[in-house]
Amino acid sequence: MSDLKIGKMVLSVCATNCYFVYHEGQNKVILFDPADRGDRIYSKLKENGFEVDTILLTHAHFDHIWGCSELRGLSGAKVYALDKEEELLLSSELNASAMAGRPCTVKANGFFKDGDELDILGFKIKVLATPGHTKGSCCFYFEEDSTLISGDTLFEESVGRTDLPTGNMGDLTRSIHDKLAPLPDETKVYPGHGGSTTIGHEREYNPFWN
Repeated sequence: MSDLKIGKMVLSVCATNCYFVYHEGQNKVILFDPADRGDRIYSKLKENGFEVDTILLTHAHFDHIWGCSELRGLSGAKVYALDKEEELLLSSELNASAMAGRPCTVKANGFFKDGDELDILGFKIKVLATPGHTKGSCCFYFEEDSTLISGDTLFEESVGRTDLPTGNMGDLTRSIHDKLAPLPDETKVYPGHGGSTTIGHEREYNPFWN
């Protein structure tokens, strides 16, 4: 067990959870899903002595990337996503930002693949591809800390919508069965919207689990 700490800002009209993860006593953070107002994210973190080292995206929907380019410009942090999400990042139609009235695209600095083990700021993070909400959705699993950043794949007693481009409910339920169900019950889950939960709670109460 490491000394992982996690903070959260709730941003955008969709009340998206923007998480930042860091070691206790250190100032560099991994920032997940800069949902909106990259300047605000940067300023708030800086006010509290934090510096964005890396930006990781669970998927490319507008309400998870609207603040991405501005935050990257201010912080110098690089942006990474699952390889299968590149098409959505580069299309304001597919990522639904055009539909939402603020077209937005993001060119990632790099991509990872399902099963990759990331080593960032001393954290070991496993990439779990979880298609369904979008074709390139993923979750980030900190096994040593029993922590999962689930994006819009898994919510407290629910799952993400599948009616936007590249969404598919069959894929989403398979992702839960194949990638999330094997995780330990005590795994803490931090979703893209709403409150945190655990794998054990979802196994018992989530109607989409089986």
